[in-house]
Amino acid sequence: MDEIKYIDRISKREIIERVPANNFMHWLYNSPFGKLTLYTIIKRKLISTICGWLMNTKFSKKRIKKFILEYNIEINDYEEKDISKYNHFNHFFYRKIDPSKRPIGENLISPADGKILAFQEIEKSKSFFIKGSMFNLQTFLISKELSLKYQNGSMAIIRLAPSNYHRYHFPAKGIPSKTSTIKGYYYSVSPVALKKNLRIFCENKRAISTLKTDNYGDILISEIGATMVGSIIQSYQPNSQVEAGSEKGYFAFGGSTIILLFEKGKIHFSKDILKNTENGFETGVLMGETIGE
Repeated sequence: MDEIKYIDRISKREIIERVPANNFMHWLYNSPFGKLTLYTIIKRKLISTICGWLMNTKFSKKRIKKFILEYNIEINDYEEKDISKYNHFNHFFYRKIDPSKRPIGENLISPADGKILAFQEIEKSKSFFIKGSMFNLQTFLISKELSLKYQNGSMAIIRLAPSNYHRYHFPAKGIPSKTSTIKGYYYSVSPVALKKNLRIFCENKRAISTLKTDNYGDILISEIGATMVGSIIQSYQPNSQVEAGSEKGYFAFGGSTIILLFEKGKIHFSKDILKNTENGFETGVLMGETIGE
């Protein structure tokens, strides 16, 4: 079974990622019976809804301590450090960060903790993923007008694992639009799943909004639902100015992804992230870190 590796941005070393239910994910996306289970059951909303309900019950509290130990979560990074104060697992899952632990960098920042891929030209994303799973802008956006606007532009994909901080923030100063929702399925966005099928982004439930900025043009921001993510919650006020690092919203239980799209020539991604992407690796980032200028 192939190991999933990413690049630690500070040490520049390759790190083996611990993928939740890794054996199950490989079975689901690589075996005939697994694929049948995926397409008939797992991708459906009902599974995510049931799981979301369970994670909102008081009985789910006992999972918190085990989860922290299993994934080596640094609880001191968060506003509420006493785990007994969380009412249920979801309450812990979308916990708030201590702002001092995520300083906001200069220029364009990462909107979330996670693993990032950056493509200076969207067209180049084809070389990263397997043949036949190309990213199609018009299918993703369900809008010919928007797809033409971002055609030949740039793209960043930030993948959040279940163990990550699950609130997301604005990547730059600007004025955000309202969010529109595109209905879809709930495929996993684990690295195992994405390597098999990039079209997942075009098929999953997703939210789309635009951030009007002075320095980077209109940044299209999309939050994408996934297996066991029952909700994408927006907490910001549309049409009011926000600062880089201001909270935009949060995901309920599960892992998920944020995609940023830029018009052609509006962004130059950080060289280390581009290099790692070209070499076939994601880069570990924290919310607030500079990812471009």
